[in-house]
Amino acid sequence: MRWKGRERSRNIEDRRGSGGGGKVIGGGIGVLVIAVIVYLLGGDPTQVLQQAGELQQTTNENYTPPAEENEAEEFVAIVLKETERFWHQQFSEMGKEYPEPVLVLFRSQVTTDCGGATSASGPFYCPADQKIYIDLSFYDELHSRFGAPGDFAMAYVVAHEVGHHVQTVLGISDKVRVLKERGSEKEANRLSVMQELQADFFAGLWAHYADRMHNLLEEGDIEEALNTASAIGDDKLQKQAQGYVVPDAFTHGTSAQRMKWFYKGYTTGDISQGDTYGAEDL
Repeated sequence: MRWKGRERSRNIEDRRGSGGGGKVIGGGIGVLVIAVIVYLLGGDPTQVLQQAGELQQTTNENYTPPAEENEAEEFVAIVLKETERFWHQQFSEMGKEYPEPVLVLFRSQVTTDCGGATSASGPFYCPADQKIYIDLSFYDELHSRFGAPGDFAMAYVVAHEVGHHVQTVLGISDKVRVLKERGSEKEANRLSVMQELQADFFAGLWAHYADRMHNLLEEGDIEEALNTASAIGDDKLQKQAQGYVVPDAFTHGTSAQRMKWFYKGYTTGDISQGDTYGAEDL
């Protein structure tokens, strides 16, 4: 992707040196237990809590991102800006204003309005605060764990999470949530698949814009995105984790489905083609 030197988004919130904006969920409980024991033995538990807080603050403030991580930060900030350009245009054509999401960079763990999370969750979008959360170590994980190298693999991930933001501000997510609450677990999973595939479609739609309007894509970029979509399909991940697949437990779609809807967005460039909920064949 031809990204270097382009404008970056202003909607970046960097929490990599702040402990994720909240208490350490795992270690914090241990500290409280120790404080209670000190209290029962007649000691002053506030000293334990204060020392733990000072240690956490020191650890966070001393974090210096390596050069490759800073480059990854620059990349996602530029990709986010390009998605902003695209969705402002799309919303304008719908007679609407596009509220830009904030992309939060965190390290190891983070506190959100949707609850606490760790890097193991992977990149995600929280509709409650309309923020995207990414630990940049996922950039390396795409290559090492999922076998999906290349900068456009990460661009696809960012564009997919932005797609969930679009679903939220258009009211799609709320409608899906209501339907999930009314149905069975199997039906809720099916609706989740449709929602994820639409976010894949929206990512492909942005790729169409990036390619046709700004000539940002290079040879092999679309293949990188398709490879990533394939690598994180429910069927492939379940097969790797447990040796077999359970279709009724799918929540994101198969590798083939994810590739299909991303590519449909990319080739059509038409937002009206992204109705995964009404599609007879996903």
